[in-house]
Amino acid sequence: MAAAAAKKKQPQRAAAAGGAGRRRRKVPAAEEKSWQKAGSKLNEEISSDSEAESSALGGKRKKDNEAEEEIEETAQEKKLRLAKVYLEQLRQQEEEKAEEEAFEKDLVASRLKEDVLEQKGKLQRPVAKELQPPDTAAIRVLRGHQLPITCLVISPDDKSIFSAAKDCSIIKWDVESGKKLHVIPGGKKGTEAQHVGHTTPVLCMAVSSDGKYLGLSFQKGTHQLYSASHDRSVKVWNVAENAYVETLFGHQDAITGLDSLSRECCVTAGGRDGTVRVWKIPEESQLVFYGHQGSIDCVQLINEEHMVSGADDGSVALWGLSKKKPLATVRQAHGAHGAQGLEQPHWVSAVAALLNSDVVATGSHSGSMRLWKCGEGFRRLEPLFDIPLVGFVNSLKFSSAGDFLVAGIGQEHRLGRWWRIKEAKNSICIIPLKRMGASHTQPADSS
Repeated sequence: MAAAAAKKKQPQRAAAAGGAGRRRRKVPAAEEKSWQKAGSKLNEEISSDSEAESSALGGKRKKDNEAEEEIEETAQEKKLRLAKVYLEQLRQQEEEKAEEEAFEKDLVASRLKEDVLEQKGKLQRPVAKELQPPDTAAIRVLRGHQLPITCLVISPDDKSIFSAAKDCSIIKWDVESGKKLHVIPGGKKGTEAQHVGHTTPVLCMAVSSDGKYLGLSFQKGTHQLYSASHDRSVKVWNVAENAYVETLFGHQDAITGLDSLSRECCVTAGGRDGTVRVWKIPEESQLVFYGHQGSIDCVQLINEEHMVSGADDGSVALWGLSKKKPLATVRQAHGAHGAQGLEQPHWVSAVAALLNSDVVATGSHSGSMRLWKCGEGFRRLEPLFDIPLVGFVNSLKFSSAGDFLVAGIGQEHRLGRWWRIKEAKNSICIIPLKRMGASHTQPADSS
């Protein structure tokens, strides 16, 4: 116990001894003030640095915390976020798809409606009010035939023109460049066995809807071909099978015009017999129409229920296939010529129609061709404007798109040599059709 007590007291004594061993040095008053001043300044500096460091550290910690808040995301939260983004993308895609489907449905419905109206012959696109007279300088003239042009046709894609002439030749032209793509030269009479092409003037041509065959008049969308002749008959052929189908009789004079569309029927102009006839092929029957006073030289379907015809009495007539008399007739459609009191009408030598529209064109030897507007119900013809063309307008065709019109010009009428217009050029004229508010870029003239 005494030893333990002694041990406990030893530190106390040591401490006392240490304290007794240290002696404090007396600092002079001036030096003490100096040290106090320095210490105060040092404390201030340390305090200032500490605050700056603390502030910097605080800012860094704040940024780190913010970054941690931005980055810190559990796997479940990430999946949820990505799922929301994916669902939003799907929703947008579905909306776009629904809009496209609605547009396509409207488009299909519109096309089906047009098809029904077309089949019923009630489709009539109002184009006439948009047309403006073309610039005559923009009319392109293509020359290649030696004798008057007798007929022409435009390919379904509007890229090529086929023309034929009294020299018995056929030429295929490129619409854009105006260059000849192919020529089938005419031959002399009596060389039919050795010659590939025709040896007598070609009076009528047509192209099948798929552009494969060049013939007389094809039923639209098929290879069924109709031909007409001076023997007053109409023949039906199946070109795909190189087969003759049947012959239809009824006209009392040489057939001078022929046309057809989608229905299994065709229309013909009977020349001097004064009739236009509609042939119903399946029924093997015909409808006979009277209205002109002279030789009916040309006929063209406007749609499945209406047609236009022209005659050498100078008249143009509009027809409905359900009525035997014209719905509208214009006498002396191209004026008259000759001495006073002995005037003779200018013959109507060609007609054309922009399919399923209210626009038709007529040609003569009056020095111009004329465009017309078909009034409501096809019950009147109103002149739109004239396009100057010197010579006999022997053939007229609108392009499928309706942006140009092609005229076949000759010094003589395609069916005979009653008189000759010397200043005329045997040529093909491509006439651009201008529409109000639309611009068409025409290719350069390469005639």
